[in-house]
Parts: sequence; structure tokens; C-alpha cells
Amino acid sequence: MDKINVIREIRELKTHLSYSKNIGFFFGAGTSCALGIPNVEQLTAGIEATLTDDFLVNFKLVKTDLESIITTRKVNIEDILNQIRRIRELTGETIKEYEGVSGENAKLLDKEICKIIYEIILDKESVADIDTTKKFFAWLSLLNRDYSKEVFTTNYDLIIEKSLEASQIPYFDGFVGAFEPFFWQESIDQFVSKNDLTQNWIRLWKIHGSLSWFWKEDKKTNSQKIIRIGKVENIKKEDNELVIYPSKEKYDSSKKQPFIAYFDRLKNYLLSGELLFVFSGYSFSDQHINEIIFNCLRQNNRLTVLVFFFLDSEVENLYKQTSSYMNLNVFGPTKAIINGNLGEWEFTPHLYPNEKSDTYWNKAKNEFMLGDFNQLVKFFIANSGKKETIESITK
Repeated sequence: MDKINVIREIRELKTHLSYSKNIGFFFGAGTSCALGIPNVEQLTAGIEATLTDDFLVNFKLVKTDLESIITTRKVNIEDILNQIRRIRELTGETIKEYEGVSGENAKLLDKEICKIIYEIILDKESVADIDTTKKFFAWLSLLNRDYSKEVFTTNYDLIIEKSLEASQIPYFDGFVGAFEPFFWQESIDQFVSKNDLTQNWIRLWKIHGSLSWFWKEDKKTNSQKIIRIGKVENIKKEDNELVIYPSKEKYDSSKKQPFIAYFDRLKNYLLSGELLFVFSGYSFSDQHINEIIFNCLRQNNRLTVLVFFFLDSEVENLYKQTSSYMNLNVFGPTKAIINGNLGEWEFTPHLYPNEKSDTYWNKAKNEFMLGDFNQLVKFFIANSGKKETIESITK
């Protein structure tokens, strides 16, 4: 296996960060896990441990059925929610059954699971240290760019919103209004101009839904729309369904709902010209997202994608799919993909005597550290020259 000089690549990375006018980010579950929010496996186990009576019986029926179909990995809660929603659609939410689960019970189970997810995640959020996220957005908001600052995420927790609001950093997610903010498709179909007052606002696109989104029936059109609600005092008493990991088209199809418009935004953004796009905490397990990313890598030769992985196995898995992409660089603890080549990190401090490596290299473990979101943010701040300003914003 080839050797890749980690110091040389970090110097190249610093140059990218310094001179790229347009920088975007994509955050997966790993960024929230770094702050103590449960990952999908932990969430699946927590939900199964919480469910009781008929809810648990139906949950196990769905899970067992999926385990006979999905054999290459563990079935998770997102698989289960997808299947439950298929049952709802197939049965029309009636007494008709699929694999022993009626449409009526599937609807009740769907709502119960989402409420448990809400309670589990909000409980962890209440004790999470969000300083890292606050510092990241303070750093991002200080970047002097000519483009809007766009952040895409599959996370449905509210860590990002809490961090931005705690630091009083303005952001926009496509919802407008005050009483029951509604999604305004036209607001994200085009990019802002340089003289737009909101140009430097953070753009936040939550492509798997959010704990603050709820389905609400529009009685005039007999269809469902999505509204955004702030803090919910008691999720058990909330009649409207949560919109997390949406997989059903339960709305007026003439109007794009957030998750569909966000996918379009991601594609258009990646094709928009010169762009540095950074992934953190995303394992590339969602084929719908991957298809957009890989297509854009092929179509836009001015797009540079950087991926930071927490595990070397993730580097190897991505290499099997992306070995031909020269504009994709991937960083793992001991392995990396640079210019289409998979190699092992080589640390040569004697060749760079003035290089400070403590922000990205763990000498004790002989590992690259930036796959950890906390370390990645420290690296950004350390090389920004604005550490004191960032600290003052987050305080």
C-alpha cells in the first residue's frame, strides 16, 4: 500500500481553507455522536427497550421481517420506520395487515417511535456540551466569503439550532413565519446575490427532517403540510406527527416539502462552480445522497470534496466506490484516499521541523485525529487566526 505524507496533505488542506472562497459542509450522525447524542444503533436499542405491549409486539414483527431481507448489516430504526410507513401506505392505514401488522397499528407505532426518539434525543441534548458546535459556527460566520455559507445535515436533533441561537448567529432553513412557520419553497430555489442582506446568514438544510417539524393537516386541501414548532413541552400530548427520516409523500405533491427541496439544493450547490465541500460524521450509507455526490463529482471538475472519517473501515468502503474520483480526498485515522489512491499515513516531522502537528496528529497512537468532529473544529480554529474572537462569540 502506498505511503501518504500526512504533513504535506495537511499543508495542502490549510491552503484550501485559506483560499477557497466558497466552502460548504455536510454533517452526519458522527458529529452529534461526538457530542453525546446516540447514534442510530443506540437509538434502535433504546426504542426497543422503551416500547411495551402491542407496540413492542408489532415492532418485533417488523424488525424480524426486515432481518430476513437485510442480511449484510444490522437492521436499524430508520429501516424499521421505512417499513412501517410502507405498511401504512399499502394498507391505507386500515385493519388490513402485512406480516401480521395492520395499517392502523402501523400508524400508531410510527407515532410512538417518533415520540420516543424525541424524548431520547432531547434528554441527551439537555446535558450535551455544545461548545464545539458553537465554536464551529462562530468560525464559519467569521469567514469573509462572497458566497452564502451552507450546511447540510442528516441529523434531526436540535444541536445546531441551539448552538446558533445561543451565539446569536442568524441562520435560515427555508421556513418563514412566527406562529406556525411554514416551508417556503421559493426561498431556496435560487442563490442569494452579493448585495442581499442575508448573504452571510448560515443556510441550514436538514435533509432527514427535524425534531421541530410536524405534519399538520390542511383541511381546505385535505392534504398534509409541514410546519416548524419550537419547544414542545410534552411530546406525548402532541397530536401532530413528527417529521423525522421522512419516507412518505403525505402532502400536496404540487408543493415541494423541505426534504425534497433540500436534495435539489444539494445537487445545485455541488454543481454551482468552484466549491470546497467538507464531510464530517457521514458514513456514506445513504445511497440516495451518495448518488447525488458522485454524480456531481463527475460533472463538476471545480468541485473538491474532503471527507473526514472516524474509522479506517469507512475509508476502505468508500474507496471501493470512488477510486476513480480525482477531486475527492478522504482522511482516516491511519489510511487515506488522495488523488484516487488508497494509502497509509506516513508521519515525517524531521522533514518539516517547524510544523506544529498537535492539532491533527496523535503521536502516542500514531493516528490522524480530524475524523473526530471535536478535533476537526479545534483544527479549524487553531488555523483561523481568530481564536480570541471566536471564544468571545461563544461566551
